[in-house]
Amino acid sequence: MMILNKPGFQMMERTLDAATLRQRVIADNIANVDTPFFKRSEVRFEELLQQEINGGSIQGFRTDPRHIEIGRPSQPQPQLIRDNQTLINNNLNNVDIDYEMALMAKNQLRYNTMVQQVSADIKKVRTAIGGR
Repeated sequence: MMILNKPGFQMMERTLDAATLRQRVIADNIANVDTPFFKRSEVRFEELLQQEINGGSIQGFRTDPRHIEIGRPSQPQPQLIRDNQTLINNNLNNVDIDYEMALMAKNQLRYNTMVQQVSADIKKVRTAIGGR
């Protein structure tokens, strides 16, 4: 559907994908809270997205192939980063269960907000084309 193939929807889709990946990574960290020598991981996406926005790399939407292109396509992808530097427990594990649970709650709120935004945008498009 061409209406949903806009940069804004694509950005929201990638943000939802990043939140889903983050949820899996946090769950993995929590599951290994007592595993000796386990090193926690985290997902880095919002920082990369902010760098893309600040760098002026957002691409303008062209409605006609004769229009001049604005910017370049930006496709920031989530990065998985393992924290090998810190130690919290005597078993050389660096997972703090309280911190991970707080991150999980924050990620869930971010995910729910994005789902509501996507739903509202789709509802607006449906209303504009005469749907219910």
